[in-house]
Amino acid sequence: METHDDDLKNFEAHGAAPLQVTSDQGYVEHDGARIWYASYGAGAPVILLHGGLGHGGNWGYQIPALISSGYRAVVIDSRGHGRSTRDSRPYTYELMASDIVAVMDVLHLQKAAFVGWSDGACIALVLASKTPDRVDGVFFFGCNMDPSGTKEFVFTPVVERCFSRHSKDYAELSATPDAFQAFVDAVSLMMGTEPNYTAEDLAAIRVPVTIVQSEHDEFIKPEHAEYLARSIPGAALITLPGVSHFAPLQRPKLFNNAVLAFLKGINQR
Repeated sequence: METHDDDLKNFEAHGAAPLQVTSDQGYVEHDGARIWYASYGAGAPVILLHGGLGHGGNWGYQIPALISSGYRAVVIDSRGHGRSTRDSRPYTYELMASDIVAVMDVLHLQKAAFVGWSDGACIALVLASKTPDRVDGVFFFGCNMDPSGTKEFVFTPVVERCFSRHSKDYAELSATPDAFQAFVDAVSLMMGTEPNYTAEDLAAIRVPVTIVQSEHDEFIKPEHAEYLARSIPGAALITLPGVSHFAPLQRPKLFNNAVLAFLKGINQR
């Protein structure tokens, strides 16, 4: 039986499962930043994009499932997150999306499937919109594409535990370990002003997309997920029962099964 961490007490204390050791990791210099990446396994590439304030290590429960299913899993620390650095410019999803393309170029990945969580989902959909020739499909989990999609913020105990873990990880991994509050402020500014995709923008997306909403998501309105699925041509919509915005940590098997079903579907096209 799968161990649940619905209250994130284990995540707060220990983080996600440790990343496996790999020699295929490093940094890509791009547009004023050093972007960290790591690659695991072989097969069709799947790029995992973490949420805001997090880092690639938050995917520790997903990488083994992807490897054992025959995929190459690539994690990337978004600009200014985790081990990656940034310059003084404001965060934008488009800028972070361009960093992903730079990593793909270094790894000689012409195309990849994307699994995006929260901010990472937005980055993945920006890639689908701006560089569709690099995207096999997008698993879009727990994110909005315009400001109307978010709920009023409530600092619940679960959110507080996740925030606490992010603070510890930032101090351990970042090149600017004492700048966590400035980091939070800068990312929050982006979240409060972006993205601003219209229905027409969404209708122009032509890659396979699955919109994934948790039953108890703390941040995203379920009706917004339904709107995204209606607006993106051919998009599917699934709801993960019993979990919240932190499903990859709370019930990894549930989340991983949904990811693998999505990947199987796009690979059968």
